[in-house]
Amino acid sequence: MAGAASSSSLVSTGFLLNHNKNCRYPQFPKKKATTLTLSSSKSHNNKIFLHNHKHHILAINTITSATKLLRDSFLVVCTSVALSFSLFIGDIDSSALAFVITSTTPRKLQSDELATVRLFQENTPSVVYITNLAVRQDAFTLDVLEVPQGSGSGFVWDREGHVVTNYHVIRGASDLKVTLADQSTYDAKVVGFDQDKDVAVLLVDAPKDKLRPIPVGVSADLLVGQKVFAIGNPFGLDHTLTTGVISGLRREISSAATGRPIQDVIQTDAAINPGNSGGPLLDSTGSLIGINTAIYSPSGASSGVGFSIPVDTVSGIVDQLVRFGKVTRPILGIKFAPDQSVEQLGVSGVLVLDAPANGPAGKAGLQPTKRDAYGRLILGDIITSVNGKKVSNGSDLYRALDQCKVGEQVTVEVLRGDHKEKIPVTLEPKADES
Repeated sequence: MAGAASSSSLVSTGFLLNHNKNCRYPQFPKKKATTLTLSSSKSHNNKIFLHNHKHHILAINTITSATKLLRDSFLVVCTSVALSFSLFIGDIDSSALAFVITSTTPRKLQSDELATVRLFQENTPSVVYITNLAVRQDAFTLDVLEVPQGSGSGFVWDREGHVVTNYHVIRGASDLKVTLADQSTYDAKVVGFDQDKDVAVLLVDAPKDKLRPIPVGVSADLLVGQKVFAIGNPFGLDHTLTTGVISGLRREISSAATGRPIQDVIQTDAAINPGNSGGPLLDSTGSLIGINTAIYSPSGASSGVGFSIPVDTVSGIVDQLVRFGKVTRPILGIKFAPDQSVEQLGVSGVLVLDAPANGPAGKAGLQPTKRDAYGRLILGDIITSVNGKKVSNGSDLYRALDQCKVGEQVTVEVLRGDHKEKIPVTLEPKADES
């Protein structure tokens, strides 16, 4: 054909499915494929040549049939797969199905774990971090600086901004900083403290919406073995949770400041480390049952024996400190010898070393230890009982006085020389508390 070299040709093979002689699909007639040729010449006359028209229609019909066959086969396969999957899902029980549905959550927790997580999340906003700052003078520049000398924990008592902690956490501080759960920090001032029971109350000027008071429980009905939770800031690691059980009740420890015994202390195996002091001890309902205050450990770290001041003792002290700024506790007004010295004498009781004349014991006539004109030691009175309760050592004396009130008259039995006497004494508050 003239001009064939310059013409453009469009060739349609109609999907050559019969290329392989062994193919299982229908074979096309072995003739030339349908050809549509579009040519242009200098005379601008366009002609379309259509060859093998009948075979072209037959190929199209065959392709359509094959396409329908493939489509029907695909639908059958999809239906089979869907039916098999539905039968498989039907065999899964409801609990397993629930697990599959909820697998989008970060982690599936047991009920006791969920309770612990919820307790921590609800009570963490009530726990604060306390920094004890002290004034130090630089040895070279002589500049006066405030440097941290210790830290501890505490908890919000009410929406007025009162924070409760241990006295030994704030002892010797020139300035105090309280950091809340949202990391906001406020200056704190001391409302009052009780050295004998190692309790102190601070006041922070923070917005009320940031203060979440901790729920206060009771400690009178606690049982050995029940779960407890301690929240604090051990080694400066803020808001740390440790768990354990009550290991013992009615323990007795000595105040770090005065040596006076603290009765009815809770013993727990929940890890309590330096920095946990002043933090709350909670029961499984999230209620406060004690203040973490001390550990028994040769190394200074947790050894599984921690002690908490019971909340029943703390509540009375905090109420007095908030209302009056001090705790009024009765005293005899004496100084007594160490228990070991009395034991060496072979007697049982509290040896009076000094009884100032203006104190309760001095006014009542108790005799102190003194020396005669020749320098010989004359022992003073040895207290053996208070209001009929036997006194064998200093702890027994403190325990007896804790059950008395200021202004109350008690009967003190003493061993004077080789005979016993009963002396009435009117108890008075400490001189710095009057």
